[in-house]
Amino acid sequence: MAVSVSAVVLLGIVMVLLVKKAGLKAGHAVVCTLFGFYLASSSIAPTVSQAVTSLAQMVSKISF
Repeated sequence: MAVSVSAVVLLGIVMVLLVKKAGLKAGHAVVCTLFGFYLASSSIAPTVSQAVTSLAQMVSKISF
């Protein structure tokens, strides 16, 4: 749960920055958001969730 909430917050911040600074149109952001909702309810959602969790675990093990 913590990974998905932090990922949502991070992606939300990135989306806002892209809309304001990089010229991403609000319509494109809405389409991407809707795509995410439909992806979350599809049969591939557990695979995507597992991949994101694995990536987060790999990144957390990196020491600087």
